[in-house]
Amino acid sequence: MSPDDVLAQAKAFFGTRLAPADEGARRRSYAGALGRITVAARPEGGHYTLVQVTTDQVGESELDRLAKRFLAEVHKQVEPGHELRGAY
Repeated sequence: MSPDDVLAQAKAFFGTRLAPADEGARRRSYAGALGRITVAARPEGGHYTLVQVTTDQVGESELDRLAKRFLAEVHKQVEPGHELRGAY
């Protein structure tokens, strides 16, 4: 999945839950009552894409669980046979 595709997925996933807060060349931030989340994606050697998701929350928050769910959804897009596990 390309970095642009990852950022489009982030917009579709977080855009319904949080408001857009900031945008960069390969980075998008969203904010709301739960806090702030930032998704960055960049090419990483060959056909790989490095995806980083950070939040402004301490510990295991609801926003952290959303971030994990997003990464699992991206993984499932790339590998349709991937089984989603976990309660996030």
